[in-house]
Amino acid sequence: MTTAHDLTIVSLEVPSDYPVERGDLSLALAGAELIDLMEAGTVELDGDLLRPVSRAASGDRLLDEAASLLGGDPAESVTDWLWRRGDGLAARYLAAAGADEGGRRRPRRNARGGTGRPAPADPAAHRRATDRWSGADPVLAGFAAAVGVRHESADQVADPEDDGVATVLAAVNDVVVELAAIRQRRSIEEAAFDNIWRGM
Repeated sequence: MTTAHDLTIVSLEVPSDYPVERGDLSLALAGAELIDLMEAGTVELDGDLLRPVSRAASGDRLLDEAASLLGGDPAESVTDWLWRRGDGLAARYLAAAGADEGGRRRPRRNARGGTGRPAPADPAAHRRATDRWSGADPVLAGFAAAVGVRHESADQVADPEDDGVATVLAAVNDVVVELAAIRQRRSIEEAAFDNIWRGM
């Protein structure tokens, strides 16, 4: 399993003060994929530009799909990659984790065609994600914090030592803040539009 799958499980299971926004999660998942592609030697950073290195398959369908989107000329920045790859990505990871877009686990079907208790995540994937989370893995904790899920020991979570990882985490935080500003601007515009119609 990948960091993106781990982040999906954390977003579903770790309590947070506010619901995780699907747009924020999509951007963070794109960043998590990028970290795994960097660690696999598929891509490297040249400043904040992505430089493909190899096309070796990872065995994970979503991560291999992400790798297939790398490349092209001119080189793409980390920020541009996050916006492009992140479009609707949360829905795909939630489906892979057995959850719907609202973040609820899909119920299991029983032999009679009815539904029972929600289907659990794959036990091995769940264990890996919870082990990384309980161990305050700085990459997983960093992505989770970007979408509003803070580790209980947030003040003790170490910063990533790798400059490339730090660059990607910083870019994810920046685009999540930018997305929040876009949402706020749209909300203000819609409220103003509603007021105009009420005044007519």
